[in-house]
Amino acid sequence: MQIDIAGKVVAVTGAGRGIGRRLAERFVAEGTRVFLLEREQDALTEVEGALRKAGGAVGAILCDVAVEKQVKAAFKEIEGKAGRLDVLINNAGVAHGGTIEEISAENWDDSFAINTRGVFLCAKAAIPMMKRQGAGSILNAASFATIIPGYGMASYAAAKAAVASMTRVLAAELGPWNITVNAYAPGMIPTRLSGYANITDERRKQLFDTLAFPRWGDPDEIADLLIFLSSERARYLTGALIDISGGKFAVQFPQMAHAAKAANKS
Repeated sequence: MQIDIAGKVVAVTGAGRGIGRRLAERFVAEGTRVFLLEREQDALTEVEGALRKAGGAVGAILCDVAVEKQVKAAFKEIEGKAGRLDVLINNAGVAHGGTIEEISAENWDDSFAINTRGVFLCAKAAIPMMKRQGAGSILNAASFATIIPGYGMASYAAAKAAVASMTRVLAAELGPWNITVNAYAPGMIPTRLSGYANITDERRKQLFDTLAFPRWGDPDEIADLLIFLSSERARYLTGALIDISGGKFAVQFPQMAHAAKAANKS
């Protein structure tokens, strides 16, 4: 089975770093035209330059997804330059830690502003273009915290749970126009946002013991999923929250399978 998305117009939010940057790189490699939305100018300039140097068809737009005026202007620019939008990837996100007793109201609001309001504003801006086309795909970054929230991460988990619920509503609202809407729930991928790259070996082992595949996830594995979801091969898949976490808590003690395998080899 071949997956061909060449020629599509794609917008990626939070494209300057981490998973967002890798998504932009992979979609460019698939022959799509990618618009990079990022609120940090230095990161935006750097990724745009790298992709253009590699021969990619890209456009760079400075945009804070929580600011409605900026979002409207960004999607107006996309429409003016490309005339259409086939895929919207709502990747931008923040993660503020702290128990409910400790977290500030400002950080709580920021979590919802970027993680939830940003998805809402970008989807709202993209929908008219996709409706006119009679086709499109909206892909929303949730998190494994949507499925099982983490201690001290209430604002992040709640904001991402709202994204999953919004995704289902959008799927129903946009189905008549042949627009698919799905959310994806990455697991443990070392990025600046996740902080996994800086944890101790002991903590890493604890985390890996929750996984059916005891290793870090890779941004390319997220990209593989989103390329499929952007294609005609996924035309009947909508309203889903797809767990891409390496089988986190697939059972209560997934490490027992690896222990059993090691015991059988000895």
